[in-house]
Amino acid sequence: MAELAIDREFLLRFGTLPRPTQRAVHSAIQKFAQHVHAGLHLEKLTGARDPNVRTIRIDNFWRGIVVALGGARFLLKDVMPHDDANAYAVRHIFSVNQVLGILEVRDQGGIEDFERTLPAEPAAAGLFEQASNADLERFGLSPDLIPLLRRINSDRQLDSLCGLLPQVQGTVLSGLASGMSVADVWDELSEQILAGHEPGEVDTRNLEAAARRMPDRITFVSGPVELAAILEHPFDLWRTFLHPTQRDVAYREEYSGPALVAGSAGTGKTVTGLHRAVFLAGRLPDDGSKVLLTTFTRALAEALARQLHRLAGDPAVRARIDVVSIDKLAHEIVSRHRKVTVADETVLGPLWDEAAAAGPTYHNRAGRMTRFSAAFLRREWEQVVLAQQLTSVEAYRDAVRAGRGEGLRAGQRDEVWAAMQHVVQQLAKRRSHTHTQLADEATALIQQRPAPYRHVVVDEGQDLHPAQWRLLRALVAPGPNDLFLLADPYQRIYDNQASLAKLGIQVRGRTRRLTVNYRTTHEILNLSVRVLSGDPVVGLDGDGDTLRGYRSVTHGAEPVLTAHTDRDGELDTLIERVGTWLEQGVEPHAIGVAARTGSLVKAITRTLTDAHIDVADDRRGVDGVRVATMHGLKGLEFRCLAVVGLDAGLLPARNAVTPEADDPHAHRQDLQRERCLLFVALTRARDVLYLSHTGTPTTLLPAAGAVVAARAAVTG
Repeated sequence: MAELAIDREFLLRFGTLPRPTQRAVHSAIQKFAQHVHAGLHLEKLTGARDPNVRTIRIDNFWRGIVVALGGARFLLKDVMPHDDANAYAVRHIFSVNQVLGILEVRDQGGIEDFERTLPAEPAAAGLFEQASNADLERFGLSPDLIPLLRRINSDRQLDSLCGLLPQVQGTVLSGLASGMSVADVWDELSEQILAGHEPGEVDTRNLEAAARRMPDRITFVSGPVELAAILEHPFDLWRTFLHPTQRDVAYREEYSGPALVAGSAGTGKTVTGLHRAVFLAGRLPDDGSKVLLTTFTRALAEALARQLHRLAGDPAVRARIDVVSIDKLAHEIVSRHRKVTVADETVLGPLWDEAAAAGPTYHNRAGRMTRFSAAFLRREWEQVVLAQQLTSVEAYRDAVRAGRGEGLRAGQRDEVWAAMQHVVQQLAKRRSHTHTQLADEATALIQQRPAPYRHVVVDEGQDLHPAQWRLLRALVAPGPNDLFLLADPYQRIYDNQASLAKLGIQVRGRTRRLTVNYRTTHEILNLSVRVLSGDPVVGLDGDGDTLRGYRSVTHGAEPVLTAHTDRDGELDTLIERVGTWLEQGVEPHAIGVAARTGSLVKAITRTLTDAHIDVADDRRGVDGVRVATMHGLKGLEFRCLAVVGLDAGLLPARNAVTPEADDPHAHRQDLQRERCLLFVALTRARDVLYLSHTGTPTTLLPAAGAVVAARAAVTG
């Protein structure tokens, strides 16, 4: 009986095939796998550059691309129309990377065509002058390719070539061309080879061994039951991919203490954290020890739990991992000792408004007397008082207020303290607490007993408050593999900022940076990055963060922006767009719709529901298109994403931005946070990004004409 492997990249395309074709693929694979002489069903093509590449008939129009790995083992690479499949089979070569030992594929016919377009002589100022031939071979690049690389002198030429090369090789070359040194690029790959993942002696003729070194890219199917499950939800399996540099970070045997994985959107931090949690749980003794997998919000924790269920096939391993948001965990800890009432926004908002109305005044930049706003007082309490655990006005007078704008005189601090204490006292009267207060109370309780977890994995760490970090430090005893942290300051969409070193969490020397965006296409990423203002940001390790080397290795369609004269017209066009994606075979849960406000989310949900398009509802267990605020999409990803309501009046949200005249520093911070929020929303898209607005577009988008190549003006 033949053993079949499936390339997981094919699974995404499988979801776009017509339903009858999907059934035909399933049937053809089953028959192929069950046949003793499966190779008899495969067709070799005249003129093929690789004798191991074959095709298999799916139906009259479709053919599968199959690679013979050796013996009775085969890899299903893709399914294409008949002529496209034949052209692919003739042009491509599968080989083993002589350094990494992994299976690679290159478009040899395309490389030959590309080479004919270049000057015959090496470029005077080539893109890879800083790399010697030995350096390039050290990365696994074929010696036959190096003379061609020396003739490349433009990014356009490199982009054309990278589309023809194996992904790892393209990543190396794009990194070198982006200004990274040979050492920097090597750091992205070297530990994969040197830290527990050495392939040993590489046999470049053994395609099967190379394929088995890629368990997160190539799945060997155990039988018809597993095959049916995979083809039923292909996008779900794709989301558990680990790429080579991510795999090394996730499966490293030991970090001597807390480890920080930094990287911007799409670099795979979340899936790396999931794999790390499973890896650590799988090594725990059967004595009740557990791993905590936590994050900032309940919605993100629920998304992590769903992905974990798909990733960890062993129920015993899953049982050793607690997946819970940090707020819920603090609530549970305190609830074991007393009744807990959490003050929500309906309580906190009026209290802070009341404190501001009766609070101190100051002269703003315009010279007018004004009061400290409710937002200022609240942030001062959260970011200074609670962050530093200040319990007296004397301590507050001496406190450092880094990042809080202009300084306050001693008299002003006394008045601000009194205004903040008014809210604290009112909460005490109600016997209510904020989540931040509960975090510190939970920390004090945990410190009275042995730490309950062996390992803690934290996702979206950039949004956690110092009080939450103190709780996380208390939940696990210091030591090897204690804390595994994932963060991106460019995705910080809440006010919380923290210095891990000051909180007793030392990550210096154990910080890894992921720079390759494997999710988002180059076209989508280009737009997303330009939304950011370019202002410097500070990472959790206390150092300035940078996007140097941050790039995408895939290409796709340009984002599309449509303009409308009224909201009804905008939503009608959204129905057409989502309907088209569904007709193309995109799974409903692989489609997302984002908006800035909750009221617009409700309107979108009603519109899609009225059009008989299912909208996801977790509480009722309904699968469908995910509609959420930009905050609500944090940590998620979609094949196709629509971001609507990008109006000047909605984004930036007026109630989220302090007027510049009142507090210039807070105004800049607020505006940057709104930019980060839009950046987060746009980078949820994997393949297709659709944008729309009614009336004047938001100023946070790049200048008109630079936003997208394809745009449509639509009237309502």
